[in-house]
Amino acid sequence: MKTYVGGQRAASADEFIELALGTPLELWLGEPDESAEERAARLDAARDILADDPALVDSVTQLAVEVLGAHAPALLNVTVLDRPRTGRGRASGRAVAA
Repeated sequence: MKTYVGGQRAASADEFIELALGTPLELWLGEPDESAEERAARLDAARDILADDPALVDSVTQLAVEVLGAHAPALLNVTVLDRPRTGRGRASGRAVAA
């Protein structure tokens, strides 16, 4: 299956996200061995981009929610467990006056 964003073919998931956002992922996620100065410059550039395009915040948030919803169980190795019913509940239907 081929994936296209804005007429450009995305060869990987990272490339798809980059094309969808219009910015490189490293701008938002950083580099593993970046210095404090590089991090400050990256965050400053990200702030400028968000200030120029406030709608990008909504796009990034929506994309993050979709990615987490689709991949969080696999990424976090989460298993959904049913809560056991203990039979506890209200002892009676009486209301308590304060």
